[in-house]
Amino acid sequence: MSKILKSQLTGPSVWYGSTFKDNENWVYNLSSDELCEIDSALKNLSAANIEFPNFSKHDFRLPKLKFRLEEFANELENGRGFLVLRGLPVSYYNDDQVHDIYYGLGLNLGEPVLQNHNGDLIGTVMNVGDIEDKNTRVYQTNLYLPYHTDPSDVVGLLCLRKAKTGGLSSLVSVPAVYNILLTEFPEYVGLFYKQWYYAHLGEDLPSPTSLFALHEDKLNFRYLRQYIELGHELRKSPLSPVEIEALDILDSIIVRPELRVDMMLQPGDIQFANNHLVLHSRTSFQDSSNLKERRKLLRLWLKMDNARNQPREFPGRNGF
Repeated sequence: MSKILKSQLTGPSVWYGSTFKDNENWVYNLSSDELCEIDSALKNLSAANIEFPNFSKHDFRLPKLKFRLEEFANELENGRGFLVLRGLPVSYYNDDQVHDIYYGLGLNLGEPVLQNHNGDLIGTVMNVGDIEDKNTRVYQTNLYLPYHTDPSDVVGLLCLRKAKTGGLSSLVSVPAVYNILLTEFPEYVGLFYKQWYYAHLGEDLPSPTSLFALHEDKLNFRYLRQYIELGHELRKSPLSPVEIEALDILDSIIVRPELRVDMMLQPGDIQFANNHLVLHSRTSFQDSSNLKERRKLLRLWLKMDNARNQPREFPGRNGF
């Protein structure tokens, strides 16, 4: 087990809803020059007869936007941990072109990784699943999506369509949550550093991992309670009363209203979040009966060159 961090975290990654009350400095509006550069990169792909996913960042060159993307990568790892790119004219492009652009941006920011056993590099977040089927993932429904992190360094969500009502995206600072744990429930903090069974994607049996791990002065974090409960169920190792109590405490902190930043993603918005620094959630929503009008987002999981290193007791995942 790694050394337990017992001091309060500080810096830009520790934020609350009130931090952004009078500003949206986490939003970056793409300039006309940057949009032209993206469009030119897309046209170069078409001229070379290259299609998603059979190209690299060298095929989708963004010389002007490159430096901005480097700033974004630094912000995601060493800053607040999230940002939104705004202004991509998704209605101007067809589905294939949107995939090319989104994947191309992902390649220039990090390395897209697989999201399922089908080998998908871009996932579709849409209300198309059967809520009565236990195998249906929550992101495939219109139900409330509890706060969690994804198994990658960074998660990206590109909004193509909004729901009729609802579907608000919500983010919470992990360091802010950790500071509350230290202040109000210090006797439980060590439990999160122990080994838990976690049902990671692509494994025959859940493997052990800590939920928090300190390494090289950076805190590592991974959390989706459903997968922890499933992991212990599959391993026939029931959670103890004190472990359940610890998870209940963590969940009660995460949902405190003063911690969260809420945003309604607009078509053309791309939200990026560091899974070690930010928990994300989504409210329930009402959708159109017409499949072509339903809420639709595209998801990227990225492995980042500047991501924090992870200790042995925290076998972090990057995709499937």
